[in-house]
Amino acid sequence: MAELVRITSLQNALVKHARSLDRRKERKESGQFIAEGVKVIATARDRGWTPDTLFVADSEGKAGMVPSLIDWARQAGAQCVSINDKLAEALSARDNPQALIGVFRQRWASLPAKPTKDEVWVALEEIRDPGNLGTIIRTIDAVGAQGVILIGTCCDPFARDAVRASMGSIFSVPLILTTRIDFLTWCSGWPGEIVATHLKTATDYRRTYPAPTLLVMGSEGPGLSDELARTASCRVRIPMANDAADSLNLAVATGVMLYEIQRTRL
Repeated sequence: MAELVRITSLQNALVKHARSLDRRKERKESGQFIAEGVKVIATARDRGWTPDTLFVADSEGKAGMVPSLIDWARQAGAQCVSINDKLAEALSARDNPQALIGVFRQRWASLPAKPTKDEVWVALEEIRDPGNLGTIIRTIDAVGAQGVILIGTCCDPFARDAVRASMGSIFSVPLILTTRIDFLTWCSGWPGEIVATHLKTATDYRRTYPAPTLLVMGSEGPGLSDELARTASCRVRIPMANDAADSLNLAVATGVMLYEIQRTRL
């Protein structure tokens, strides 16, 4: 493996730009985001993504699969640079800086024109917590669902916390951003069942879900709006033993629903 370009200053342009991607404004303007960790970068490679820049930390720069990932990134046209551990700490969002930190281009998909028979999509209305979003993306990947549709003003799936919670699934799951009006127009032509969780129903979530299925979930606080709830052909409820617990965490509830929807297919 050839020697890497060495960076030691926080004032270096590549470092300053990477650190700026902690801000949503900078991510939106640049169309880039940060992902870190050897396994995460390997997942990106396996899913056909290439970093624009790959930072390699001193302490881990020659361990395990790191050299092969550097070679792959170089051949794919990425700018690969070596950084000391102090810079790795400055660039990392974790207590223990990762061996590899990559700057990637965001990818957004469009609403599917015609879902196939077995597809399952998740629509999230104004989700606000990036950790929840990342966990949902990871669960969608785990159950083999097709992707996530973000409706209205949502948190950024390319925020550090969301990317980290996705554990690499950000590179596998299609992401769609749309307005409420466009979503309502689109889902009016959905060929299968539209399912929503709702407190005001007696229908238990444990049932058979005919495919294709569109699962619509509301935000952490207010829940699903009445406008979107009316689009559901089926409203279900997840029962709870303790009346004091009036709702589940959004990521947990979405995971419960997805595994039930996919139960006969997994």
